[in-house]
Amino acid sequence: MKFRVSGSFALAAALSAMIAGPALAQKEKAEVRPFDVQRVESSKSFPYAVDVDQSHDRENILLLDLSNGGRVAIRLMPQWAPHHVERIKELVGQGFYNGIIFHRVIDGFMAQTGDPTGTGQGGSKLPDLTAEFNDAPHVRGTVSMARTDDPNSANSQFFIVFYPRMGLDHKYTAFGRVIAGMDVVDAIQRGEPPANPTRILQASLASDNKPQAMPAAPAAAPAITADMLRNSKSN
Repeated sequence: MKFRVSGSFALAAALSAMIAGPALAQKEKAEVRPFDVQRVESSKSFPYAVDVDQSHDRENILLLDLSNGGRVAIRLMPQWAPHHVERIKELVGQGFYNGIIFHRVIDGFMAQTGDPTGTGQGGSKLPDLTAEFNDAPHVRGTVSMARTDDPNSANSQFFIVFYPRMGLDHKYTAFGRVIAGMDVVDAIQRGEPPANPTRILQASLASDNKPQAMPAAPAAAPAITADMLRNSKSN
């Protein structure tokens, strides 16, 4: 679907629609609905700062080992969205994200994953979450939950923002931020879906102390033997 808009507000609305699930994206004209959702905290006391030290609070650091050979560290922020962080941890503990692709990756916007079907229409067997919209800005590296046009439809899919997208603020539940490996995120293959999608090989918590999962080495070429050279048909 092509969005033809003008003005900053319309652009923000269009980008917000793009991040939603397929139910919204398939509509010719997405309805703009007001959201009546209680924020987690007021802006006066909201903890905007994110601790980048990976030796601290390791049970709240999500590690994604990707098929492009890199590891991404994400600081989970229960102060922003406690139930969403709890959900991510539960799914990680189940091994749910292992093997899942980044199925929707838009250059200059975001990389979305968390659907075991790879179509953007799937999720976990757990119930959908009630929105926890908060004051966390969608700056580069912010990790937020994908959803349909229903604010309370986030389940397992999430996205990582490549560049600031403030039009998403207070419309999607931000629950963390990349603290290491943003270059690895930048290297995720683009496409909807990509022709050769980047995959999560392993998702774990830093407190699990799991070694980084690496992509399988390409198969070695067969060794050339003397018999092969003797039987060669080349001139």
